[in-house]
Amino acid sequence: MISDLRSQIKNQKPKTKDQKPKTKTHPPMIYLDNNATTRVAPEVLAAMQPYLTEFFGNPSSAHTLGREMKRAIEAAREQVATLIGAANPDEIVFTSCGSESDNWAIRGVLTAHPDKKHIVTTLVEHEAVRNLCKLLESEGHEITWLGVDSNGELDLDSLRAALRPDTAVVSIMLANNETGVLFPIEEIGQMVREKSNAVFHVDGVQAVGKIPIDLKQAEIDLFALSGHKLHAPQGIGALYVRSGVNLPSLIVGGAQEQGRRAGTSAVPNIVALGAACNLAHDSESHHRIRLLRDRLEDGILGAIPNARLNGIPDRSRRLPNTANISFAYLEGENILQQLDDAGIIVSTGSACHSTTRESSPTLRAMNVPYTTAQGSIRFSVGRYNTEGEIDRTLSILPDIIARLVELSPYDKELQEIYSAPSRWGT
Repeated sequence: MISDLRSQIKNQKPKTKDQKPKTKTHPPMIYLDNNATTRVAPEVLAAMQPYLTEFFGNPSSAHTLGREMKRAIEAAREQVATLIGAANPDEIVFTSCGSESDNWAIRGVLTAHPDKKHIVTTLVEHEAVRNLCKLLESEGHEITWLGVDSNGELDLDSLRAALRPDTAVVSIMLANNETGVLFPIEEIGQMVREKSNAVFHVDGVQAVGKIPIDLKQAEIDLFALSGHKLHAPQGIGALYVRSGVNLPSLIVGGAQEQGRRAGTSAVPNIVALGAACNLAHDSESHHRIRLLRDRLEDGILGAIPNARLNGIPDRSRRLPNTANISFAYLEGENILQQLDDAGIIVSTGSACHSTTRESSPTLRAMNVPYTTAQGSIRFSVGRYNTEGEIDRTLSILPDIIARLVELSPYDKELQEIYSAPSRWGT
């Protein structure tokens, strides 16, 4: 191979002065990885722009400029509270991201209740919760890990059985970031309240801005969200802390956020989060996103025999923008790369672990076979996707899968699937 390469180099003709190097043209980008992050909306950028230039004061200062910055923060707090149905804007505390919110929620509860060492969570949580609970387990806390069924749904009977008098916190996500499966948090919250004195924490990062949320109607004590999932910039999040819940500060310093989180407030990003929450009330955009996701999902499952949906087929019990689809006996990384070359941006799972070669913990918990899980691709539609982009993806993807099928070492298995396509689908 090396000698062939040397021969090719030797036989290359030198460029003359008049020759111009050929520039590689890239296809227009189709971004279908909105669960990983979203682009900043123009309306959001416009709202935060003055606080990057004209209004630059410290919101803790008593002068006119400082008061203007403080006013902007409180307006954003109201916008966040309105979107998630908080009873009072004071229940919203701004953080740097969803991971900080999740960590603060769980560690804060444990600090407030040092006599309680038991935590209940699930095997399909985001890394911010799952890895923290693994660490706490190594430090002496007892973790009850709840499983899910093949559709990714939680067994509520196992949750009921897990609750104990010494349970400090129950941490369960609202929407799975990989499959989009929704957990019944209102029912779970009621169960936690009736069967224990535990604090109920919900990772709502992937759900906020995609489905209606009303925390006034749910027995939820702590609720995490992150701006970059709903068209605000990266680096801003929030934690809802129900009035009356004692949550010690994770960051010690000044009296910002009513003494609950020290550090100079990131006013431009806070304003951006408020604007993004205001933008998320656009019901027409949500309906259009759902239709695009359904079109994409139906097209893939209908055209590609070895495509399999991961997650409950009932779309009303999944996020309206998410489709996690495995292509059996293929490697997801190969599919991702081929799509990337075609200008189509997707993910093989959570962006927080998509660089590893292991199959997703979520798909493992669902008992998805390894040869299927390894070929999983997460498609997540956003407000800026178009019908034309979905159709272009559907025109490109089958050819990519067909090429990879020809190269797969699983000839016998794939031949069986392709000769009986009715085995695979929704």
